[in-house]
Amino acid sequence: MAIIKEVRGQKPIIGENCYLADNAAVIGDVTIGNNCSVWFGAVLRGDVNTITVGNNVNIQDGAVIHTLYQRSVTKIGDNVSIGHNATIHGAEIKSNSLIGMGATILDNAVVESGAIVAANALVTSGMHVEGGWIYAGVPARKIKEVSTEQQKDIVERIAKDYIMYASWYRE
Repeated sequence: MAIIKEVRGQKPIIGENCYLADNAAVIGDVTIGNNCSVWFGAVLRGDVNTITVGNNVNIQDGAVIHTLYQRSVTKIGDNVSIGHNATIHGAEIKSNSLIGMGATILDNAVVESGAIVAANALVTSGMHVEGGWIYAGVPARKIKEVSTEQQKDIVERIAKDYIMYASWYRE
């Protein structure tokens, strides 16, 4: 059973039809929408500020979601995939976006709807990632426009696939 822990009087709120892996940790002021999955070793630590996760979001193995005390919150929209070992720290990830494996998104950064942040990219504090573009590198920079086909094949497909994967663990 996942670690679900109250801290400072804040208890996580988990939506309907969610899958939380046995060693996933959801702590403090965290709200997770419906049809979400939090995979093995992932941590959502809302001990110092608020973390809000929309619907149909997958937070893959080893990902860490956190914030800054009194300075930033983390907001994740609907239909978002957070790749393995990614770190989201006090940033906003808008709907229909993908954060690649090992990517880091720092405080007060905004990833607009339809953006893809490539594996191992570093989105620095306060950076604005435009929707409809792929950002890569350290620090991340705009490298390629996201085509309609890529949006469907990468962003939409992965979000839907993770809903299916989660169902395998509830059987």
